[in-house]
Amino acid sequence: MSDMVPADDTRRIALVDLLDRVLGGGVVITGEITLSLADVDMVRISLRTLIASVSALEPAPDPPDTPDD
Repeated sequence: MSDMVPADDTRRIALVDLLDRVLGGGVVITGEITLSLADVDMVRISLRTLIASVSALEPAPDPPDTPDD
C-alpha cells in the first residue's frame, strides 16, 4: 500500500531543490499590466517569460558514430 499525503499537508522545500525543479523542467510566467487614466486604458502590456536552464532547452547531442569492425 502506498503512503498518501494529504492535500493540505505543508512541506518545507529548500530553495535549492525548488530551483532545481524549476530549471530542470522550465516554467512560464505570464502577466498583464494596464495603465489607465480616468478609467480610460492608455497602455496595455502583456508579458510572457520562460525560465529554464540551457541544458533543458538544448537538444541532447547525437552519440558519435563508431565504425563497425
